[in-house]
Amino acid sequence: MPAVQTNTGEVEMTRRVQISAWFVVLLLAFFGVARVGAPIEPAAPARFAVANVHLEQNATDGDVEVVFEVKGGDDGLSMLKVAAPDGRTVIDCTSPDASTLGIRQFRFESPEPTDMKSLLSAYPEGVYTFSGASVSDVQMQGTATLSHDLPTPPSGLSPKNDAEGVVVKGLEITWSPVNKAVAYILYIEQDQLEVELTVRLLGSAKGFAVPDGFLLPSTEYMLGLGAVASNGNTSFVETSFTTESE
Repeated sequence: MPAVQTNTGEVEMTRRVQISAWFVVLLLAFFGVARVGAPIEPAAPARFAVANVHLEQNATDGDVEVVFEVKGGDDGLSMLKVAAPDGRTVIDCTSPDASTLGIRQFRFESPEPTDMKSLLSAYPEGVYTFSGASVSDVQMQGTATLSHDLPTPPSGLSPKNDAEGVVVKGLEITWSPVNKAVAYILYIEQDQLEVELTVRLLGSAKGFAVPDGFLLPSTEYMLGLGAVASNGNTSFVETSFTTESE
C-alpha cells in the first residue's frame, strides 16, 4: 500500500478555521439569546396637556370650592385618577368602552360650603398626583400643587352693585388694582337670555370695554370679576346692574 502524505500546516489551518467558526456561532447564539431574554422597558408615561388644582372663592357669597382641571392628549381618556397628598383618592372615573372615544377634558368642582375650614381639611395643601390612560392605552401622569392662600378680592368695581341706567354702548367696566394679581377673569351673564361673555385679562389691567351690541336695553345683568394669584387661586366678587331703557 503506498504511503499517504499529509500536509501538517494545512491540517492545523483547517482546525483553526473550524474553531474560529464555532466560536463565532457561539457568540451569535449567546447574544441572540441575550437580546430575546432581555426585559423590554415600558414606555415612559406621557404628560397631561393640563393637570391643575386650585381654589375659587366667591367673596360676595362667602363660599369657596376646589376645582380640578384635566386635559389628555389627542386621544380621549379611558381612565383618570387623582390622589391627594395624604394618599386618598379624590377622583376616580372611567370610560371603559373604546367606542365612546373616551373623555378628553374634565373640570371637577367640589361643593361650596360656607365653612371653609371643612373644605380645606378635605383638600389639604400639597402635591396632587394625576394618573390616567387613553383609549389607545397610552399611560399618562402629572402633578399639581394646591395652596390654601387666596388672593385679595377685587374692589372698586364699576358699575356699582344694583346700578341702574347703565349705558348699552361704550360701557367700560373698571376696578381698583389687586396687589400681586397675575390675571383677572371677568364675566357678564344673563341667564334668561342664555348669554355670557367671559374674558381673561392681564394682571396689569384696570378696565374692560364691553363690546357694543352685547348689552340690551332695560335688562339686568350679572357681573363678576376674579383676581387670579400666581398659585392659580382666584377670588371673585359679583354685582348686578340694569341697562338704560330705549
